[in-house]
Amino acid sequence: MNRRTVITGMGCVTPLGFEVEEVWRRLLAGECGIAPTTLFDAATFPTTFAAEVKEFPLAALLGDQSERHASASRNSRFALAASVLAWRQAGLDQALALDHTQIGVYLGGGEGPLDFDASTQAAIAGSRDDDGQPIDFDSVRWAPAAMELLNGERELEQEPNLAAAHIASLFKLQGPNFNTLTACAASTQAIGEACNMIQYGDADVMITGGTHSMIHPIGVTGFNRLTALSTRNDDCYTASRPFDRTRDGFVLGEGAGIVVIEELAHAQHRGAKILAEIAGFGSTADAYRVTDIHEEGRGPIGAMRIALHKAGLEPADIDYISAHGTGTEENDKIETRAIREVFGDLAPNVPISSIKSMLGHLIAAAGAVELIVCVQAIRDSIAPPTIHYHTPDPNCDLDYIPNEARKTNIRAALSNSFGFGGQNNAIVVKAFTP
Repeated sequence: MNRRTVITGMGCVTPLGFEVEEVWRRLLAGECGIAPTTLFDAATFPTTFAAEVKEFPLAALLGDQSERHASASRNSRFALAASVLAWRQAGLDQALALDHTQIGVYLGGGEGPLDFDASTQAAIAGSRDDDGQPIDFDSVRWAPAAMELLNGERELEQEPNLAAAHIASLFKLQGPNFNTLTACAASTQAIGEACNMIQYGDADVMITGGTHSMIHPIGVTGFNRLTALSTRNDDCYTASRPFDRTRDGFVLGEGAGIVVIEELAHAQHRGAKILAEIAGFGSTADAYRVTDIHEEGRGPIGAMRIALHKAGLEPADIDYISAHGTGTEENDKIETRAIREVFGDLAPNVPISSIKSMLGHLIAAAGAVELIVCVQAIRDSIAPPTIHYHTPDPNCDLDYIPNEARKTNIRAALSNSFGFGGQNNAIVVKAFTP
């Protein structure tokens, strides 16, 4: 079926703000959202900083629906706010006679955070006697404390599918509803597969993207144990240094990115403003190790080539690459190698940047926010910078748009997302032409 997929709405919640235009302005200015952690006491952790989302007006955005979603987790709250913003920009709040059975949701949504305080108190109750003295954990003593302390709705909110469920409930969407959690590749995969659903005729409109927050003790502990996080506690503002030789890991961020995608004729029929067209999507697996990219970059190479092929484009047609660019030793080196393999002699001339230098790594939500930035870059013909880039690495020898945004004609962009487990996704977005 020749059903073209276009973007008609975008919304985001990020460490640099919750309005697309505000975030775009701050990215172009090279601002950074990394600061000491405030969501929990991280003083004893190897990493004491993150890129946190500050205040965003969820209650005002939801209006009389606020109470209905009062128990939503941090993940779901991000997704709800971003989806309202995208829905409004798409003009769906004003659309008449929408067929809600033909509107679906496909998120790359992460697991919701545990209710740590209640879980800790219940665990303590199960490992202390009546006099408060330590004993071996006793599940019989733990059970009544857990029944009293643990909140059923908060426990349910740990499930990764809940953000998609909240969105469907908010807008009364009865079409397909999916969630994928392929680590850092999740939201790019969700958007790509949502495009496939439109092309196959399973829906006319999809609300898609990703949401995630792992800035909590278990999330930080896990990534510290993997030695994946930067530990530059003495200079946290500059800790995210993609492609720089002094990089020492990524910085954990949080947030959501949501786009409204539509079948072209459906968008045109209702007079929607078309922001860009999603032209191609590629997805592969490394089939290698859990946390390491294959040293030859075979998975990223395959994903980029498939995306270009499906878009009907050649490497010479790509004017900007939004890199996965985490700031880890392995990712940046192998992503560079993969881009060189796909783009050949053209590779040194393609502008590349990583906005993770400013937003941190939004994990499951990263790819969606990065796609939104690609749409803005196409609109304004300007590419955002990779900030904190000062020391070239011989293994990372391409044009990473160091430190300052760059005016350049952009008609088509490639966005890369690679996840732990070996998931690789690449998506091509281009300026819309009828």
